[in-house]
Amino acid sequence: MKKELATDAAAAELRHARFGRLPERIRFDQMTQEVEATPGGAKDSYNPEGNWKYYSCLALDLGL
Repeated sequence: MKKELATDAAAAELRHARFGRLPERIRFDQMTQEVEATPGGAKDSYNPEGNWKYYSCLALDLGL
């Protein structure tokens, strides 16, 4: 058991010598970003009447 503690302490010392200390923890409020939504929707928003042109449908292509 003492050998494990000695090797753990030695390994920790080697890790600290090689990598140094960990970077500071990032706070949650620094991870998020608030973006204002465009009023009236975006210009590339969903348009059910115009989107049929961009999708291929085998039944539609065969005239079924």
